[in-house]
Amino acid sequence: MSELSPAAQEVLDAVHEIMADTCIAEVLAIAAALRVAADIVAPLSYEDVWIDGRILQYEKDDPVRNKLLAIADELEAQ
Repeated sequence: MSELSPAAQEVLDAVHEIMADTCIAEVLAIAAALRVAADIVAPLSYEDVWIDGRILQYEKDDPVRNKLLAIADELEAQ
């Protein structure tokens, strides 16, 4: 296992506190739960930007969503 970021390690430590042996399936389930939480707490949204007289939509950057998804990515990579 590679070293986790402090945020991902906190999530894993919280699970270890209530479960003695955490298997890969449980870690993947945690990652999936974080992805759902990101969709609920900070749903993907878009912002309109005018460029050359045209309106384009860009994915809006949400730091809460990005952090939750980054932790999920990290756990899935384990």
